[in-house]
Amino acid sequence: MKPLLYVDGYNVIGAWNEAQRENWPLDECRDRLIHLLEDYAGYTDQEVWLVFDGYRTERTQRTVEEKQTLTVVFTRHGETADHYIERLCQQLPKYREARVATSDNVEQTVILGRGATRMSSREFWREVTSTRSSGRDKHRAKPSTGTTSFAAAMSPEQYAMLDQLRRKK
Repeated sequence: MKPLLYVDGYNVIGAWNEAQRENWPLDECRDRLIHLLEDYAGYTDQEVWLVFDGYRTERTQRTVEEKQTLTVVFTRHGETADHYIERLCQQLPKYREARVATSDNVEQTVILGRGATRMSSREFWREVTSTRSSGRDKHRAKPSTGTTSFAAAMSPEQYAMLDQLRRKK
């Protein structure tokens, strides 16, 4: 079973230095975070849930969108991301490994009491950044299978033997 990671979306956006420096609007921050976490989930082979508050919105229903590697949740009016994540952690079986990315101190304490581990939003950004760079390095190191010629995949000895057979005709 894959490890589980819950991310408090707006809390993590608040700790995103690049978003603050570039002064991105909130909807752009959400879109970029979703895209980054889809990649992150793929690189790390974790089940990732990104939860956004609907506490102060007029949203009457919670929405859950399941993407290929990421589940995105917008809570309903009156429901915080913290409460939603706490409830999910409470329902987890004891053997399920779960982490929560948030910088809310009360949330961190509650999460620890419910069996999950916690990481601050800044710790989470460091992990995402290092995972993305190491993932890119791994992909660069691998030869592309679609563009590599057959001859390039052979040792020089194999190529010489085949070339010799070809010339005998």
